[in-house]
Amino acid sequence: MLPAATERILSTLADDALVLDVGGWAAPFNRADWVLDLMPYETRGAMGSYGAGPERFSAETWVCRDICAREPWPFADDQFDFAMCVTTLEDVRDPIWVCSEISRVARAGYVEVPTIEHELIYNVDGRGPWLGHDHHRWLVDADGAGGLVFRHKPHSIHHDWTLRVLPRWQERMTLEDHLLGVFWEGVIHASEDVMVIGYPFDEWRARIRARFRPTRAELAVKEGRDAVRHAAARAKRPVRRLAERGLRVLSGLGHGSRRVWGASRRPWPGRRT
Repeated sequence: MLPAATERILSTLADDALVLDVGGWAAPFNRADWVLDLMPYETRGAMGSYGAGPERFSAETWVCRDICAREPWPFADDQFDFAMCVTTLEDVRDPIWVCSEISRVARAGYVEVPTIEHELIYNVDGRGPWLGHDHHRWLVDADGAGGLVFRHKPHSIHHDWTLRVLPRWQERMTLEDHLLGVFWEGVIHASEDVMVIGYPFDEWRARIRARFRPTRAELAVKEGRDAVRHAAARAKRPVRRLAERGLRVLSGLGHGSRRVWGASRRPWPGRRT
């Protein structure tokens, strides 16, 4: 969680304000009076916690449930003065529903998600040759009106070098480059940009180049490497097709196709004609 956001929340909340932490299992907010999460209270805090202790929530105010179940959460309208949801929306299957329920049960709040730049980091934390975290379902961005827009994270991005934020570029990123925080009052607006035709890849490429400014030499090396890979792939096509044709023939032999018995189209032994 962004330190500036933590400081702002703690400095502005009244002591008697009722606070809900949605999805706070891995690192709960100690100031929260209630926590709503799929995981149990006893296993909390795998990644620490936020804000000075002690915890204000307890086992009795820790509610275990699927926050995307499309059933109203067990809280009244505007029950909470403040609700927060930090680095959770990108993980869950229905963030639009979660945002609608947060807006229903709280008067104001704070949500935080990874930025597009963070989700395009190549081999993040050394976990594998893909972009961003492999368990994230969504690419999230600001909608320009104080809300969030969600796009399904496609697998095709992992092989596109033009979208990669390289590890050496990551070293120049600030915490604000990694995390997008939004404070809201009344309603947190959230929408899904359903991808039917295509993703805004060109926009993201432009953002990456504007932020990290790769040199012409870097781009030339990458473009040359990409051209070599494409040429190698094209050269392999005839060999691959020949191999596939051979496999089909062998498969026919294995299944005793009529062609095995010759081209005379004689009936199979024992078959009635």
